[in-house]
Amino acid sequence: MLKLAHWIDSLTEWLGAASAISVILTVAIGFYNVIARYIGKYIGIKLTTNMMIELQWYLFSLTFLLGFAFILKHGDNVRVDFLYGDWSPKTRAWVNLVGHAVFLTTFCAIGIYVVFPEVMKSWGLLPDGTYGTWEMSPDPNGLPRAPIKSMMVVGLALLFMQALSEVIKNAARIRGIPIPGDEA
Repeated sequence: MLKLAHWIDSLTEWLGAASAISVILTVAIGFYNVIARYIGKYIGIKLTTNMMIELQWYLFSLTFLLGFAFILKHGDNVRVDFLYGDWSPKTRAWVNLVGHAVFLTTFCAIGIYVVFPEVMKSWGLLPDGTYGTWEMSPDPNGLPRAPIKSMMVVGLALLFMQALSEVIKNAARIRGIPIPGDEA
Protein backbone atom coordinates (compact mmCIF):
# COMPACT_ATOMS: atom_id res chain seq x y z
CA MET A 1 0.00 0.00 0.00
CA LEU A 2 2.91 2.36 0.70
CA LYS A 3 3.98 1.89 -2.95
CA LEU A 4 0.56 3.13 -4.04
CA ALA A 5 0.88 6.08 -1.65
CA HIS A 6 4.34 6.82 -3.07
CA TRP A 7 2.98 6.73 -6.64
CA ILE A 8 0.14 9.10 -5.71
CA ASP A 9 2.62 11.39 -3.93
CA SER A 10 4.84 11.44 -7.04
CA LEU A 11 1.87 12.35 -9.25
CA THR A 12 0.89 15.06 -6.77
CA GLU A 13 4.42 16.51 -6.85
CA TRP A 14 4.38 16.61 -10.64
CA LEU A 15 0.96 18.29 -10.70
CA GLY A 16 2.08 20.72 -8.00
CA ALA A 17 4.85 21.82 -10.37
CA ALA A 18 2.24 22.21 -13.13
CA SER A 19 0.20 24.32 -10.73
CA ALA A 20 3.21 26.54 -10.11
CA ILE A 21 3.68 26.98 -13.85
CA SER A 22 0.02 27.94 -14.19
CA VAL A 23 0.65 30.73 -11.64
CA ILE A 24 3.43 32.12 -13.82
CA LEU A 25 1.27 31.86 -16.95
CA THR A 26 -1.67 33.50 -15.17
CA VAL A 27 0.47 36.45 -14.12
CA ALA A 28 2.03 36.76 -17.60
CA ILE A 29 -1.36 36.73 -19.34
CA GLY A 30 -2.78 39.13 -16.76
CA PHE A 31 0.15 41.45 -17.34
CA TYR A 32 -0.40 41.24 -21.10
CA ASN A 33 -4.13 41.94 -20.69
CA VAL A 34 -3.51 45.06 -18.63
CA ILE A 35 -0.74 46.44 -20.85
CA ALA A 36 -2.65 45.62 -24.06
CA ARG A 37 -5.78 47.32 -22.73
CA TYR A 38 -3.93 50.56 -21.91
CA ILE A 39 -1.81 50.61 -25.06
CA GLY A 40 -4.86 49.75 -27.15
CA LYS A 41 -6.83 52.55 -25.52
CA TYR A 42 -3.95 54.94 -26.24
CA ILE A 43 -3.57 53.99 -29.93
CA GLY A 44 -7.27 53.33 -30.55
CA ILE A 45 -6.99 49.60 -31.37
CA LYS A 46 -8.36 46.74 -29.28
CA LEU A 47 -5.34 44.54 -28.50
CA THR A 48 -6.91 42.11 -26.04
CA THR A 49 -9.79 39.67 -26.46
CA ASN A 50 -12.30 37.89 -24.29
CA MET A 51 -10.36 34.71 -25.03
CA MET A 52 -7.26 36.12 -23.30
CA ILE A 53 -9.30 37.33 -20.32
CA GLU A 54 -11.02 33.96 -19.98
CA LEU A 55 -7.72 32.12 -20.43
CA GLN A 56 -6.40 34.08 -17.46
CA TRP A 57 -9.19 32.92 -15.17
CA TYR A 58 -9.01 29.35 -16.57
CA LEU A 59 -5.34 29.24 -15.58
CA PHE A 60 -6.16 30.80 -12.22
CA SER A 61 -8.69 27.99 -11.65
CA LEU A 62 -6.11 25.37 -12.69
CA THR A 63 -3.71 26.73 -10.10
CA PHE A 64 -6.11 25.72 -7.35
CA LEU A 65 -7.61 22.61 -8.88
CA LEU A 66 -4.19 21.08 -9.53
CA GLY A 67 -2.73 22.50 -6.32
CA PHE A 68 -5.23 21.22 -3.73
CA ALA A 69 -3.67 17.74 -3.56
CA PHE A 70 -0.17 19.26 -3.38
CA ILE A 71 -1.22 21.45 -0.46
CA LEU A 72 -2.68 18.44 1.35
CA LYS A 73 0.45 16.34 0.75
CA HIS A 74 2.69 18.99 2.25
CA GLY A 75 0.37 19.79 5.15
CA ASP A 76 0.06 23.41 4.06
CA ASN A 77 -3.70 23.38 4.45
CA VAL A 78 -5.25 25.60 7.10
CA ARG A 79 -5.52 23.96 10.51
CA VAL A 80 -6.84 25.08 13.83
CA ASP A 81 -3.91 23.53 15.64
CA PHE A 82 -4.02 25.00 19.12
CA LEU A 83 -4.48 21.38 20.27
CA TYR A 84 -3.05 19.47 17.33
CA GLY A 85 0.45 20.93 17.69
CA ASP A 86 0.83 19.56 21.23
CA TRP A 87 -0.34 16.03 20.42
CA SER A 88 2.00 13.11 19.93
CA PRO A 89 2.77 12.03 16.33
CA LYS A 90 0.63 8.92 16.83
CA THR A 91 -2.38 10.95 18.03
CA ARG A 92 -1.96 13.32 15.08
CA ALA A 93 -1.81 10.32 12.76
CA TRP A 94 -5.11 9.03 14.20
CA VAL A 95 -6.80 12.42 13.79
CA ASN A 96 -5.50 12.74 10.23
CA LEU A 97 -6.49 9.18 9.36
CA VAL A 98 -10.07 9.64 10.57
CA GLY A 99 -10.36 13.16 9.13
CA HIS A 100 -9.10 12.13 5.71
CA ALA A 101 -10.89 8.77 5.57
CA VAL A 102 -14.26 9.98 6.83
CA PHE A 103 -14.57 13.63 5.95
CA LEU A 104 -12.23 14.51 3.08
CA THR A 105 -12.86 11.43 0.93
CA THR A 106 -16.60 11.82 1.50
CA PHE A 107 -16.45 15.49 0.51
CA CYS A 108 -14.53 14.62 -2.67
CA ALA A 109 -16.89 11.76 -3.59
CA ILE A 110 -19.98 13.93 -3.08
CA GLY A 111 -18.33 16.78 -5.01
CA ILE A 112 -17.58 14.50 -7.97
CA TYR A 113 -21.10 13.07 -7.84
CA VAL A 114 -22.68 16.54 -7.87
CA VAL A 115 -20.38 18.11 -10.47
CA PHE A 116 -20.10 15.22 -12.95
CA PRO A 117 -23.59 15.54 -14.54
CA GLU A 118 -23.05 19.26 -15.08
CA VAL A 119 -19.67 18.60 -16.66
CA MET A 120 -21.23 16.05 -19.02
CA LYS A 121 -23.93 18.55 -19.99
CA SER A 122 -21.20 21.08 -20.65
CA TRP A 123 -19.57 18.62 -23.08
CA GLY A 124 -22.93 18.22 -24.82
CA LEU A 125 -24.09 14.90 -23.35
CA LEU A 126 -27.65 15.52 -22.29
CA PRO A 127 -29.34 13.67 -19.38
CA ASP A 128 -31.50 11.65 -21.79
CA GLY A 129 -28.36 10.26 -23.47
CA THR A 130 -28.57 12.41 -26.58
CA TYR A 131 -25.88 14.81 -27.68
CA GLY A 132 -26.13 18.56 -27.82
CA THR A 133 -23.43 21.15 -28.32
CA TRP A 134 -20.55 22.21 -26.14
CA GLU A 135 -21.23 24.90 -23.61
CA MET A 136 -19.49 28.01 -24.86
CA SER A 137 -18.71 31.31 -23.25
CA PRO A 138 -21.53 33.83 -23.65
CA ASP A 139 -18.89 36.43 -24.57
CA PRO A 140 -17.74 36.92 -28.18
CA ASN A 141 -14.47 35.07 -28.89
CA GLY A 142 -14.76 33.30 -25.54
CA LEU A 143 -13.49 29.83 -24.72
CA PRO A 144 -15.53 26.65 -24.38
CA ARG A 145 -16.58 25.91 -20.80
CA ALA A 146 -16.39 22.10 -20.94
CA PRO A 147 -12.60 21.72 -20.49
CA ILE A 148 -12.40 23.95 -17.42
CA LYS A 149 -15.52 22.44 -15.90
CA SER A 150 -13.94 19.00 -16.40
CA MET A 151 -11.03 20.15 -14.30
CA MET A 152 -13.36 20.38 -11.31
CA VAL A 153 -13.81 16.60 -11.49
CA VAL A 154 -10.08 16.10 -12.07
CA GLY A 155 -9.18 18.36 -9.13
CA LEU A 156 -11.57 16.56 -6.78
CA ALA A 157 -10.32 13.17 -8.01
CA LEU A 158 -6.71 14.21 -7.38
CA LEU A 159 -7.62 15.45 -3.92
CA PHE A 160 -9.44 12.15 -3.26
CA MET A 161 -6.37 10.18 -4.35
CA GLN A 162 -4.07 12.26 -2.16
CA ALA A 163 -6.46 11.76 0.77
CA LEU A 164 -6.16 7.99 0.21
CA SER A 165 -2.38 8.34 0.17
CA GLU A 166 -2.54 10.23 3.46
CA VAL A 167 -4.80 7.56 4.96
CA ILE A 168 -2.29 4.86 3.95
CA LYS A 169 0.67 6.82 5.37
CA ASN A 170 -1.13 7.65 8.61
CA ALA A 171 -2.13 4.00 9.07
CA ALA A 172 1.55 3.11 8.63
CA ARG A 173 2.57 5.75 11.17
CA ILE A 174 0.08 4.35 13.69
CA ARG A 175 1.55 0.87 13.18
CA GLY A 176 5.08 2.24 13.56
CA ILE A 177 6.10 1.53 9.96
CA PRO A 178 8.71 4.02 8.76
CA ILE A 179 7.74 6.14 5.77
CA PRO A 180 10.57 7.31 3.48
CA GLY A 181 10.92 11.09 3.63
CA ASP A 182 8.87 11.31 6.83
CA GLU A 183 10.44 13.65 9.36
CA ALA A 184 7.88 12.86 12.06
